[in-house]
Amino acid sequence: MFLKAVVLTLALVAVTGAWAEVNADQVATVVWDYFSQLSNSAKEAVEHLQKSELTQKLNTLFQDKLEEVNTYRTDLQKRLVPFATALHERLTKDSEKLKEEIRKELEELRARLLPHADEVSQKIGDNMRELQQRLGPHAEELRAQVSAQAEQLRRQLSPYAERMQSVLRDNARSLGASLTPYADQLKAQINQNVEELKNRLTPYADELKVKIDQSVEQLRSQLAPYAEDAQEKLNRQLEGLAFQMKKSAEELKAKISANADELRQKLVPLAEDVHGKLRGNPDGLQKSLAELSGHLDRQVEEFRRRVEPYGETFSKALVQQVEELRQKLGPYAGDVEGHLSFLEKDLRDKVSSFFSTLKEESQDKPLALPDQEPALGPLEN
Repeated sequence: MFLKAVVLTLALVAVTGAWAEVNADQVATVVWDYFSQLSNSAKEAVEHLQKSELTQKLNTLFQDKLEEVNTYRTDLQKRLVPFATALHERLTKDSEKLKEEIRKELEELRARLLPHADEVSQKIGDNMRELQQRLGPHAEELRAQVSAQAEQLRRQLSPYAERMQSVLRDNARSLGASLTPYADQLKAQINQNVEELKNRLTPYADELKVKIDQSVEQLRSQLAPYAEDAQEKLNRQLEGLAFQMKKSAEELKAKISANADELRQKLVPLAEDVHGKLRGNPDGLQKSLAELSGHLDRQVEEFRRRVEPYGETFSKALVQQVEELRQKLGPYAGDVEGHLSFLEKDLRDKVSSFFSTLKEESQDKPLALPDQEPALGPLEN
């Protein structure tokens, strides 16, 4: 009985960890990217794509994230793959229909706003300028933080190169024993310090989401008096704007994280090169150590130079999105392609709701013992 309780506990831990590994947003991204691929392909090419490819993409996601949680993965695959496939088919069918609905909604909303076109344009313009002013300090803060964190990283890593050069001069006869700890510590410090750098920079995007909510809510209250009997249509447009802006914030966060990971990938081989020469090429060690500090500095400087402007670029993108809303609500707006943002938002909401339901069910129902579940087999295409 005690053993069974232990197994159940371990199963619960596995499921809990699995939820952290694969989340609704990851699955929604796979489905949306696949839909976008089909939407952007020529009609002839689309006809040759089969939904088994979507199944394979989801299967790959589970294999990457849930390799050791076969019980949970089997159940999730059985339920999610048909859901995602059906959702993708619905996206394909609903795209043109939604585009027409958004066009009609915009026409009705513009008709309501037309008598107040100048005031509406002015309000949106004021909001745009206020948003720019709010984001300016954040962009500057990101630039300063990137510079400070890059300099701190450089200061933390440089002493290792200097110490190893000093040890090389003083202990030429026992290089391996003398330098190996420093080479190991350098690699560990690279991993630790880059992770700390990433953890300090990525929350910046979450702070921006708060500013986005504040700006959109302010715009809603400013435009509401002009949208009599069309509040729902106005709200939908503003929800689409907020979704696009927050997506830009997530992309900013992903870019910062990706650049930090890329920096790690460039720095770690420098430490491994020194470690390798300790074992097999002591003649080239002195040259490697002499160049190590310069290599570290250059890679960190490249990271700083690339990431520093991200805040300013992000601010410009958000201001442009508000400007696009002003143009859409103007009396002479052309055809609207922004319906895809509403389609993506609906997709992500549905996937999130699906995952929430699964989590509630997993909490309400007892877990089966792992050895009671069938072995994981290949998904049917």
